[in-house]
Amino acid sequence: MRIYISADMEGITGLVDADDVQPGGRDYERGRLMMAEDVNAAVRGAVAVGACDIIVNDAHGPMRNLLPETVDPRARLLRGKPKQMGMVEGLTAEHDAMICVGYHARAGTLGVLSHSFMGHEIEDMWLDGRPVGEIGLAQATAAAFGVPVVVLTGDDTACAEISAWDDSVTTVAVKYAHDRFTAQVRPADETRRAIEEAVSARLSAPINPPATPPTSSTLAVRWQSASVAATLLGIPGVTTKDSRTVQAQGQLPALYRQFCVWMRVATSLTNQPPYC
Repeated sequence: MRIYISADMEGITGLVDADDVQPGGRDYERGRLMMAEDVNAAVRGAVAVGACDIIVNDAHGPMRNLLPETVDPRARLLRGKPKQMGMVEGLTAEHDAMICVGYHARAGTLGVLSHSFMGHEIEDMWLDGRPVGEIGLAQATAAAFGVPVVVLTGDDTACAEISAWDDSVTTVAVKYAHDRFTAQVRPADETRRAIEEAVSARLSAPINPPATPPTSSTLAVRWQSASVAATLLGIPGVTTKDSRTVQAQGQLPALYRQFCVWMRVATSLTNQPPYC
């Protein structure tokens, strides 16, 4: 059994603030160890039911949050950037299932550290006219590979978001959002046990392939900066809906890869912290 784990940080056990998840933050070093523990719980759960090939993609920010020595050695760690496919780098049709650890809700929702990919630089996103964030785009891209997302961990808002995209996904709420930087957090031992048990139980059950994705999708992104939108028009196939919203059509996962290029363009034009 080949398992792919995409690990974000905002939805990790106990973390609620930018200082917990940004390099240089006063609690970042503790946060990255908390991240490793949630990831390791998922790895243990997968190994317990026979997974023999597990890859963990460090998918948060600089993508160098997980220290190799803190990750269960039965998994292979993919860290650093650039990554052409960002949060789903390394995912292929050969994987049997995808697990999302530490994910968060999309921009505009009242979830812990909620945003979509680039803090407040991305105001809104839509996939085929439906509001989307990191969760929905990851699920849709995995489906395009023919790989089902089977488990997601994060706050209760993130769990509700994936359930709206695919109600077959098992969710583990590690905290309950009270506001964007406030949550009722569950004890760490409790959440790690819950993650391990959820992964084992879900991978022990029959895993059905995801629904067949559409042959073509439209991704639209509304940026805070009109400059970003104007610059992206230099990419063939990108059109505008208004002065700050661009869109493109194509097949996933290629459309996801193009979106990663959009983000690199936006990064070159802006220099804004993620959680202002």
